[in-house]
Amino acid sequence: MLLESVAYARPESLAEALQLLGSSDSAAPLAGGQSLVNVLKHRVAQVEVLVDISRLDELRGIEVSSDGALEIGACVTYDELDRSEPVRSSQPLLAHVAGHIEDQQIRCRGTIGGNCCLSDPTNNLPPLVVALDATMVIESSSGAREVPARDFFHGYFATAVGEGELLRSIRIPSLGSGTGAGYSSVAVGADSKAIARAAAVVRANGSIEEARVVLACVSPAPLRHAGMEEALRGSQPTAEAVSDAAQRIGDDLEPLGDVHGSAEYRREMARVVARRAVLQAIATGGGQRG
Repeated sequence: MLLESVAYARPESLAEALQLLGSSDSAAPLAGGQSLVNVLKHRVAQVEVLVDISRLDELRGIEVSSDGALEIGACVTYDELDRSEPVRSSQPLLAHVAGHIEDQQIRCRGTIGGNCCLSDPTNNLPPLVVALDATMVIESSSGAREVPARDFFHGYFATAVGEGELLRSIRIPSLGSGTGAGYSSVAVGADSKAIARAAAVVRANGSIEEARVVLACVSPAPLRHAGMEEALRGSQPTAEAVSDAAQRIGDDLEPLGDVHGSAEYRREMARVVARRAVLQAIATGGGQRG
């Protein structure tokens, strides 16, 4: 199915892009276009103006601050994340996940900002940026504002980015000593949508001091599971303790069933991926026992 007729603009600066987006209620930013173009082809949404932001230098940088935090421009592609030495050094899990999204053609076009702003519950990166305690920097003609990643995703295809605004960058703090990150998915098939995802960050020093466990594909937005996090805090970093904590994921989770799996199956897979992600986080942080 072909696209309907739509105006196209390629601004030369971020300020011009924001002006164009603010000039029409039906303007939409175009970054990698891997999801938006398909949405428009299938007439799921309509826009009057596509504002191409993919080549704006202000949105394409990767910078490391003096405290080790990463600032990643919204239009950095998955392939660039995978190949970036600063990302590989500071956040190797982010580079690994980005390097395994779909196929190489998509990785060369899809962007970290597009993946997050689409807010598709099955997307790869939203649970990870929440687990990594990222900050989303949103720009408008009146200035910038910062939103914690945990508050950025509002539900199905809805985020904190409002009309006339753009996600400018994503700021990810350094993990710190004794802290590791993990990620796990159960997919329908190779290079396909997931049934369940989990991302975790764990800090351990003898026992587990802090844990963030974020589930995806089983709720409208990435979900930090407070019950499992509570069970992990103060426990020993062992496989048995993590398995016990994963059992806290129960009927409080109400995923939607579909042709790929019932609600109960998705709930069980959420336990599986949460356990795997936490064990990986413990291992990469150097704290696993038994």
